[in-house]
Amino acid sequence: MSTLKPKLFTTLKDYTKEQFFKDITAGIIVAIIALPLSIALAISSGVSPEKGLYTAIIAGFLTSLLGGSRVLIGGPTGAFMVVVYGIVTKYGVDGLIMATLMAGVILVLMGLLRLGGIIKYIPYPITIGFTSGIALTIFSSQIKDFFGLKIGEVPVEFIGKWKAYFHAGNTIDIQTTIIGIIALLIIILWPKINKKIPGALIALIVTSAIVKGFNLEVATIGSKFGEISSSLPSPQLPAFDLNKIPLLIGPAITIAVLGAIESLLAAVVSDGMIGGKHRSNMELIAQGVANMGSALFGGIPATGAIARTVANIKNGGRTPVAGMVHAITLLLILVIFMPLAKMIPLTALAAILIIVAYNMSEWREFKELFKSPKSDIMILLVTFLITVFIDLVKAIELGMVLSAFLFMKRMSDVANVNSVNLDAAEEDEKEYFDFEEESKKLKTSKNVRIYEINGPFFFGAADKFVEVLSGLGDTTKILIIRMRNVPSMDATALHAFKRMITMCKRHKIKILISGINEQPKSVLKKAAVYDLVGEENFFNNIENAINYSSKADEN
Repeated sequence: MSTLKPKLFTTLKDYTKEQFFKDITAGIIVAIIALPLSIALAISSGVSPEKGLYTAIIAGFLTSLLGGSRVLIGGPTGAFMVVVYGIVTKYGVDGLIMATLMAGVILVLMGLLRLGGIIKYIPYPITIGFTSGIALTIFSSQIKDFFGLKIGEVPVEFIGKWKAYFHAGNTIDIQTTIIGIIALLIIILWPKINKKIPGALIALIVTSAIVKGFNLEVATIGSKFGEISSSLPSPQLPAFDLNKIPLLIGPAITIAVLGAIESLLAAVVSDGMIGGKHRSNMELIAQGVANMGSALFGGIPATGAIARTVANIKNGGRTPVAGMVHAITLLLILVIFMPLAKMIPLTALAAILIIVAYNMSEWREFKELFKSPKSDIMILLVTFLITVFIDLVKAIELGMVLSAFLFMKRMSDVANVNSVNLDAAEEDEKEYFDFEEESKKLKTSKNVRIYEINGPFFFGAADKFVEVLSGLGDTTKILIIRMRNVPSMDATALHAFKRMITMCKRHKIKILISGINEQPKSVLKKAAVYDLVGEENFFNNIENAINYSSKADEN
């Protein structure tokens, strides 16, 4: 099954030495970008900094080894930060590892069940709404470290956070804030000097040197976490608590759904940049294995990282080898340089995540969506607000439910049932019968009536059909149902159809069906309604039905 074949095996068939060197260069650059991000995301997720690197190394390698994309880079991302922090706060690190393992299993099952096409069913306003909501949440979580506020445990809830910040406003540390601003300015301005070396890395080096050189009283990784391990741990299972498993099903589904959405979105974006086509089901399986691998090594949830993937592409990466090089490079950095990470100021890491939040915010797209129909604006705002104030997965769930209802409403608005009386003796003899035009010219007859159904005949439109049926009248002898514009019908429409047949039998009205398409015909046949109407009463076009009704009416 080609759809479940990792891209690595496909790309190696025509692999060249030139591409190998490009992949090595891209992998090293992406690793340098991933280094500060992985540390920052781990700390803001409520775990120790090295766990972010464990995730980038293990999940990053497995994503590239098994993934369905040529260029996707796996690792910790900002989208997971809020979810992970909540799980760690409530269930501890062991609870997080259990939830991540469970999420990995769910992702693998999603891939095996061919659910990779799920991304196409998520409306754009929902994607922008929850992405912007996550961005605001990430920004909110960095205020304490950026300004050096003297707060104990920061509340998980958005409003609770800001209340705590305002109450602690008089504890702002000037030295910490200045270092944070310096880091922010370096990240923003450095690309004007050099685009290859990431500004985030330069910011960490410069601010660490300033804090160490001037012996400033600024919180660092070392002052918060002490010594940091510089070796990759051995894989081990967490202390499984069977009583926690039912409680962790919700968080596991959250991790799996979010991981699937973000990785498939990143794969779609990368396809557009390289002119490729990813294997979505294989990508889900790879993400599942990557998350299980990360959890076994004490890491956090991982998914496809859009920013690192774009950096990979821009630096010449075109095969999964680049992603594997990125993971190996991070492993070397962990072993050689990790002890130096204790000097990194927390405010500098906060500055990095503030920039991440800004880049995630999609504020231009958010603003542009306000030119869309009101229903789409409502979905955007509901998804955004629920993401910020309640929960990310609830935001997606409610956004999808609202989208489904609005879609049904739009379809029912499009679907309509027209009715006209017909004097069969004076109908125009034309090869093509135009219902709208001809119905204006026809004389009123009490004996023959035509109904034309336009659009999908489903539960949203069935009510209209039943409503129009009530106007048949006692003098109607023949009822023509024109269905050339009905692509499909569902069970509710079928029920309405049966009610029509029962009513017509009661009033001794003959039913003729014109121009029915394959799907509605198949539905009527399976329900034995086709035979109930009679095959002889089905006509290819309206003209044949009218000719038949003329003769029947005369008799």
